[in-house]
Amino acid sequence: MLRALNIKGLEMNSSCRVLSLQMWNIDLELAVNALIIDSRKVQAGDCFVAVNGHALDGRRFIGNALQCGAILVLKDADIQAEHGHIEYVDGIPIVAFFGLNQALSALADSFYQFPSQQLKLVGVTGTNGKSTITQIIANWVTLLNGKAGVMGTIGNGLFDQLVQTENTTGSGLDVQAEIANQVQQGAELCAMEVSSHGLIQGRVNSLDFDVALFTNLTRDHLDYHGDMDSYADAKKILFQGAVKHRILNVDDTYGKAWAQQWPDAIRFSVLQDLSAYSGAFLCCHDLNFDTGGFSCELKTSWGEGTLRCGLIGEFNASNVVAACASLLALGYDLDDLLQVAPKLTAVCGRMELFKQAGQAAFVVDYAHTPDALEKALQALRVHCEGKLWCIYGCGGDRDTGKRPIMAQVAEQFADMAVITDDNPRTESASSIVDDMKIGLANPDAMQVIHDRRSAIHWAMEQSRADDIILVAGKGHEDYQIIGVDKHHYSDRETITEMLSNK
Repeated sequence: MLRALNIKGLEMNSSCRVLSLQMWNIDLELAVNALIIDSRKVQAGDCFVAVNGHALDGRRFIGNALQCGAILVLKDADIQAEHGHIEYVDGIPIVAFFGLNQALSALADSFYQFPSQQLKLVGVTGTNGKSTITQIIANWVTLLNGKAGVMGTIGNGLFDQLVQTENTTGSGLDVQAEIANQVQQGAELCAMEVSSHGLIQGRVNSLDFDVALFTNLTRDHLDYHGDMDSYADAKKILFQGAVKHRILNVDDTYGKAWAQQWPDAIRFSVLQDLSAYSGAFLCCHDLNFDTGGFSCELKTSWGEGTLRCGLIGEFNASNVVAACASLLALGYDLDDLLQVAPKLTAVCGRMELFKQAGQAAFVVDYAHTPDALEKALQALRVHCEGKLWCIYGCGGDRDTGKRPIMAQVAEQFADMAVITDDNPRTESASSIVDDMKIGLANPDAMQVIHDRRSAIHWAMEQSRADDIILVAGKGHEDYQIIGVDKHHYSDRETITEMLSNK
């Protein structure tokens, strides 16, 4: 059995842990600093995990990892017979591991000493609302003088201390490492976005979820999943494990159907009266909207009271109720939650309001699906006294089928609309616009301004003070992908700069 190597000049970190492979029938136990899947991030004392992934074969970079100081390499084995074979390169063990990709979550779970069992873990899945709900949950806990973390599209870390990430759901290694980091920082809860890709690829297989929450399911990622049923099956994986509390949005068709499969699930709704339901529930009565947000009488199986919040739109009311359901399931007090609810803040790039006297109000939102765009426009309509504008686009190298639907939604629900570029990637921006125009009843009337900054400036100049301009698609993102390159660009920064110069 191998243990900590005595490598001259190597200093192990204070966080050094023992990696044991006994449960995978590999006779190896070794102290390493960290499990690293990206060879460029390997440091002295780390274990490099060389996975044959969807885009790259990590085994090509074993040499790089060794040069960076890796003291152990786990590499994907092509056949079962190779599993457990160990070869040595300059004294460093290279271990063949069959099924390595699917084992990453369990490997890291053991290595980081089962971090998801050391706090309350809430997993949120669905097409829309994941980022907002996870942020609201962490915000709420923080307002109650607790400490909570977030993992997802906007970033990972304790609330208001997020570090940006590449993916909604990181690799099986990264997810476990981040939860362990939040545990170390004293978090009592972590609210995590769980993507369909992450579920299909087993990135959360070994997490111990206290709550699994479903928001809704609308068209997205069909370039990956193929059809809506496959997309739904991917989301459903989160609820099929040994989760303690399932929470379902029964205003959604899929959520309503899944509630029949899991009758002990907590149901929530902003459209239906669930007060006659014998199980656990939350629902809204007398839902009202004004320029300051929304209010409703919240009825739950934990009691009832007035819920007031400064977020905009019906879907945000649903998001807040979903977050409330999670916290009630975990034992937080309803009266305490309702008392601090008015202090909940808007999430970065999610229906985020930018307003200056004498100018149209701008709202930046991440809406990049037809359903999300429709809901954003409908939410703003009740707040708009003048014309409702929409600046939007569609990403390149992604689901082409939603392009005409996006245009159709903007034409139907906005008074004025501008098509612009949104991460065209390796596609022609003009061809993306042509695909979108197919959905328009009057394509010649649609304004097209490819440069986002110019599109925002044009709308600002053409609008009036009582208008609202929705800038959709990028939300919190601070880049524009053209070709294969990321260029710094932010709708939020652009709008702030333009308003300050007025």
